Amino acid sequence: MGEVLRTRREGAALVLELNRPERHHAINAALADALIAAFDMAEADDDVRVVVVSGAGERAFCAGQDMLEASGVEAGARDAKVSSAMFAVERVERCRLPVIAAVNGYCFGGGAALAIACDIRLGAHTASFRLPGAEYGLVVGAAALPRLVGAAKAKELIFTARRFDAAEALACGLLNAVHEPASLLPAALDMAAAIAANSPRAVQESKRIIDRATLVEAACEAERAINRELRGSTEQSARFRDATRRVTGR
Repeated sequence: MGEVLRTRREGAALVLELNRPERHHAINAALADALIAAFDMAEADDDVRVVVVSGAGERAFCAGQDMLEASGVEAGARDAKVSSAMFAVERVERCRLPVIAAVNGYCFGGGAALAIACDIRLGAHTASFRLPGAEYGLVVGAAALPRLVGAAKAKELIFTARRFDAAEALACGLLNAVHEPASLLPAALDMAAAIAANSPRAVQESKRIIDRATLVEAACEAERAINRELRGSTEQSARFRDATRRVTGR
């Protein structure tokens, strides 16, 4: 786990740092498995009250699904119809503990979905975001993003697949706050400490009820189902091959 995911305790917080800097922390099967195991470990430890997720260094939070794995250039994927990133995202969605994302750079695709699945998102002013699912022939963020930014803004960001910066993410409600890069993780840890000082049961039940009030499980399941249908289709495969060549040169 320590190779692709750094873990450490900071008081009552478990800090998880994605650690594949050569791929901007893109999620492959190994990293997805490490994240899932870390969240399992956090929930099994009564002394862990908050999870903080970030990317090692200051350049990237997570560039999304590892494109070489998803395109088949590199082996590893467990299910051709579900990306490794989505396995990790779904585990974060199921976490009963509060989860803070410290978004410290590139936050694209499945990486943006990972941040959206967290409860609170703090960003460095250098962070940038993109939801390129429509470009790749997939649906990414359509179920969960509207509760954060509203339906019209979610449609704009998903339909256009354009890149946007931390200032816009803050203005539309995707980010809770923006910090200098060096202050980002300390700010996340300060917030984690404030959360951990409160009743664990009350915090966890508050999370459960807020999610029940604002997140439609049927929509999440519909997004998962349509991606299983779209992934591997003629159009999606062609779009993904083109995108992989542009990004990786392979």
